[in-house]
Amino acid sequence: MNRTARTTAAPSPSRSGALGSGRDGRRSQGIARRGGPSRSAKTGHPRQGRATGAPREFALPVTHTPPLPAVETFAGLDMPERLKTTLRAHGMSAPFPIQAATLPNALAGRDVLGRGRTGSGKTLAFGLALLARTAGQRAEPRSPLALVLVPTRELAQQVTAALTPYARALRLRLTTVVGGMSIGRQARDLQSGSEVVVATPGRLKDLIERGDCRLDRVAVTVLDEADQMADMGFMPQVTHLLDQVRPEGQRLLFSATLDRNVDLLVRRYLTDPVVHSVDPSAGAVTSMEHHLLHVQGADKHATTTRIAARDGRVIMFLDTKHAVDRLTRDLLAVGVRASALHGGKSQSQRTRTLAGFKSGHANVLVATNVAARGIHVDNLDLVVNVDPPSDHKDYLHRGGRTARAGESGTVVTLVLPGQRRSMNRLMSDADITAQETRIHPGEADLSRITGAQAPSGIALTAADTQPPERTGTVRQSRRSRPARQRRRS
Repeated sequence: MNRTARTTAAPSPSRSGALGSGRDGRRSQGIARRGGPSRSAKTGHPRQGRATGAPREFALPVTHTPPLPAVETFAGLDMPERLKTTLRAHGMSAPFPIQAATLPNALAGRDVLGRGRTGSGKTLAFGLALLARTAGQRAEPRSPLALVLVPTRELAQQVTAALTPYARALRLRLTTVVGGMSIGRQARDLQSGSEVVVATPGRLKDLIERGDCRLDRVAVTVLDEADQMADMGFMPQVTHLLDQVRPEGQRLLFSATLDRNVDLLVRRYLTDPVVHSVDPSAGAVTSMEHHLLHVQGADKHATTTRIAARDGRVIMFLDTKHAVDRLTRDLLAVGVRASALHGGKSQSQRTRTLAGFKSGHANVLVATNVAARGIHVDNLDLVVNVDPPSDHKDYLHRGGRTARAGESGTVVTLVLPGQRRSMNRLMSDADITAQETRIHPGEADLSRITGAQAPSGIALTAADTQPPERTGTVRQSRRSRPARQRRRS
């Protein structure tokens, strides 16, 4: 699986601009700063308030070298047999569309630009290629060979969990580098040698500045959820890190949406990429039902409580961590097994909360947008926006917690009278047509749509929603290396 020759074609008019094309001059040009006002195409004056339409996606780059054809089975891919054996052991024989289209090209060393909603199979689409192309190599201390950049700690942990069995099959050492955990322990893992690093930009930058990591040997770089990294203001850190990896290395960029900031990354760092999109630009999912439930302010809390008391799991999104904590307390008081997840929790608390929800100790996860990406829970069929999201991208990624990997699901948004106009605009931006229903607590329509029912009324405590403590769980989830190597260290 030698790296195919990289050729940089002359930039077409659609790809030319301030950043140029390919990787030449990448240090001399900057990425546009976020947060400036958008301007009217007609007047040139800043627009006031919220834009009336969704941000436009850029024209996809032209691929000059024809891509390899998609495959129908994992068996048809040119990758180590041990990976295929592990896939079979996990009951996986047929790839998802984004995997079938991008893996042949990624395994051949091509740069890849993939658009797919959360839950479409992106992690293995880039993960199997990254591991296969790193197999058989050994990293020197503090010098990883492959890098996955993600926007959040939760997504980093999910990617690590998904790739760990395949990394072990190839005897590759994998380290997770995120904030909220011991930087000293992460530095020691890097010192011991890690072929693959899964990282959030801020913590990786800190480790590099401390001299605990260097990226000049990284040959395969992945940007997962690139659009969220741009939205969260990580672009300067991301470009600073990408400028340090091997300039001739492979880049795999995956994103749910392809707006302006992602365009800048594509033009600056990808050379003749293979482009594949499995979803329409808005990311709408045909296996997902969307409901707008119109409620009065006086009925909202009771409606939320009855939905939370349903049989089965549900994620409920609210705007602020204080609202999350308050609703969680109220639900526990009436017998609903609810746990809170937000940025004010320590990493160990967030890890235990997610473990409790995934194991069934908690039926309701009450969360801010910290849970909107990077959390995968099997058989989660309902997401509720107790507070409507601020824009269509947040809506799509909140909803992306359900209807994952071919399953079906329902997204419900509670809409107060004063929120109807903005919510209609948001749904138009997302290119989604939702069913609208006027709801009062206890009505049959609420139970039909969400499974709502009255809570038991028997008070619970937060301890009732937590799994038993297991010594060493967090440490094992942070680092994946073959058993023999762990004993040596």
